[in-house]
Amino acid sequence: MKAFEVNFDGLVGPSHNYSGLSTGNVASEKHANETAKPRNAALQGLHKMKQLHDLGLKQGIIAPQERPNLHVLRRLGFQGNDKKIIASAFRSDPRLFFHVCSASSMWTANACTMSPSSDSQDGKAHFTVANLSSKFHRSIEWPTTARILKAIFSDDDTFEHHSALPSVTHFGDEGAANHTRLCSNYADAGIQLFVYGKSAFHNDTPVPKHYPARQTLEACQAVARYHQLDSDNTYFLQQNPDVIDAGVFHNDVIAVGNQNVLLYHEKAFLNGDATIAQIKSHFESQGQAFFAINVPNQSVSVSEAVANYLFNSQLITLPDATMALIAPRQVENDSQTWEFLQNILTGDNPIQKIIPLKLNQSMKNGGGPACLRQRVVLNEEEIAQVNPQCLLTDSLYEELVTWVKKHYREELKPDDMIDPEFLIECRTALDELTQMLDLGSVYQFQTI
Repeated sequence: MKAFEVNFDGLVGPSHNYSGLSTGNVASEKHANETAKPRNAALQGLHKMKQLHDLGLKQGIIAPQERPNLHVLRRLGFQGNDKKIIASAFRSDPRLFFHVCSASSMWTANACTMSPSSDSQDGKAHFTVANLSSKFHRSIEWPTTARILKAIFSDDDTFEHHSALPSVTHFGDEGAANHTRLCSNYADAGIQLFVYGKSAFHNDTPVPKHYPARQTLEACQAVARYHQLDSDNTYFLQQNPDVIDAGVFHNDVIAVGNQNVLLYHEKAFLNGDATIAQIKSHFESQGQAFFAINVPNQSVSVSEAVANYLFNSQLITLPDATMALIAPRQVENDSQTWEFLQNILTGDNPIQKIIPLKLNQSMKNGGGPACLRQRVVLNEEEIAQVNPQCLLTDSLYEELVTWVKKHYREELKPDDMIDPEFLIECRTALDELTQMLDLGSVYQFQTI
């Protein structure tokens, strides 16, 4: 049966802002407390979804989260009505308040790790929601994320949902941003490549000195067990601690893969050559080609890759079976990176097209095209079980554009989020969105 990679993008929420909360994310810290443009950000994200849809790909939508998250503030002891909680939390600790206002859920590459039914022993598509335990502002996402995922992939006979791993640093899980699936065809059993920054229980490998390693080996291994993966087709690679210290907080900032292509920086992994050789041998044993495209530091330095997010591109397979790199527009402005990309196009590999997109609102907050999407491989029968209202169509795109223009502010300053009326604005918008996407009551304010 034919299978497809469906990109489920995170819809940017009405509270899109720059709080600079993510230590180790250079762009996020650089633009802290700047005035954000939520309407522009959401429209840029929707335009990206529509472009992939128009290219002939299947495109899905993941709803944003409610922010400010007053439910978390109540769990932290703040009491009273919504207005009182907002005022007292900001007065008590403004930094804490802005943590519960974070726009980070838009980067759905961190929402979960997904394994298709062709890779799992029970023949189901598996989802493990990420705990994101290394950052407080992200660790509060997973309960809502889990409800949204179950509202999209609700059929119990087709989809298996796993709760987040224990929310401690030993099992720090950042989702698909540290996970790549390689295969000949999407319907075939594939190779699952997990990338981790450190081991929690073994101190025999190097760790970064300046920034935290967010993903642990133990979390990767637990997700692989959850998903009932074949150990012979599952690989674990350590991320180079030096690149983490250079601002590569997730593997998808330094490597990207799709089907039989892995594009990676030469400094991406710690002792990765042997594992990549094993993967290449696996493909060749099945009579298939594997293209490991190693980007030399002299062609694109790590600092350049962090600045222009070359590797945070989406590597996609087009309907004609060629591949395209959906890249942030910043790669065009870096002459050395652009020259290297042109060389890829003329090389012996399936990548035939580079498509730069304008995503400056997301990029300023530390997320490129790949950060905005969760890859979900589904066969035709499984796609029929997906909530159809969460799959993009021309009419749904127009409806969402109209919804954004109706509800989103053109500009949002940090202090605007203290206004209780802004909370009402956001809840009104999200309540309407859940009806458009047929999600049911996935937000706390809808169930209280």
